[in-house]
Amino acid sequence: MPRSLPVMEQRKFGETLRRDTWWIPNVIVVSILSSFLVYATWAAFQNANYTFGPYLSPLYSPELLGASPHAWFGPMPSWWPSFIPFSPALFILPVPALFRFTCYYYRGAYYKAFWADPPACAVGEPRKSYLGENSFPLIMQNVHRYGLLLSFILLVFLWHDVYLALWFVEADGTTRFGIGVGTIVMFVNVILLSGYTIGCHSMRHVVGGMLDRLSKSPIRKLAYDCSTVCNRGHMNWAWCSLFSVALTDVYIRLCASGVIRDLRIL
Repeated sequence: MPRSLPVMEQRKFGETLRRDTWWIPNVIVVSILSSFLVYATWAAFQNANYTFGPYLSPLYSPELLGASPHAWFGPMPSWWPSFIPFSPALFILPVPALFRFTCYYYRGAYYKAFWADPPACAVGEPRKSYLGENSFPLIMQNVHRYGLLLSFILLVFLWHDVYLALWFVEADGTTRFGIGVGTIVMFVNVILLSGYTIGCHSMRHVVGGMLDRLSKSPIRKLAYDCSTVCNRGHMNWAWCSLFSVALTDVYIRLCASGVIRDLRIL
């Protein structure tokens, strides 16, 4: 008779035979994501210093309602309840938050760092059962594809913001073409956001799905190949774009508050 293999007891939480510093990546992820969440929340409720000249913070774009010239539908409506905080960012931030929270890469990062599910390979986790993503609340991760489509729409507005950042109102009231440091900051930010969005795993299904042979559709194959190229560095796009969003808002906020001066390159 074949010998039965011994059943190993499940490791206790944090128990492992690993001798490397497996916990360092988790500490870094928790620190960065927590810092960004705190800053983005603070910046969203400021409702001030989010625009400077032709520049508009990506945390507030598109500005649907607001006091700045970038607002699409004018200032805050008079019927808005006074006990509810108003900020143009509150209409926008739920979309990128949904997209990033359900992102396939970020799941792997914060599942380990925040939920210890598991903390790392060959490290004991604090639960004895695993239900997967077929039950609540993790089944909500399936809305990622919709977060992608909504974020792609926001990306169009961010590119439009970069175009507007090329036109400056001079002292005599005329509008002239120019390039400032803020223009470059916004341009780099939208490039990184585009790479992150286009390289999304779901984007490959959007452009290449429902086809048995991609070669029969050259345009969709080209789009699929472009998405695949960005997908190979999806982790790098994810982190770099997260930093660029925060840094772009910080730069515009510092210019608007008079802490620094925007230099005109051209």
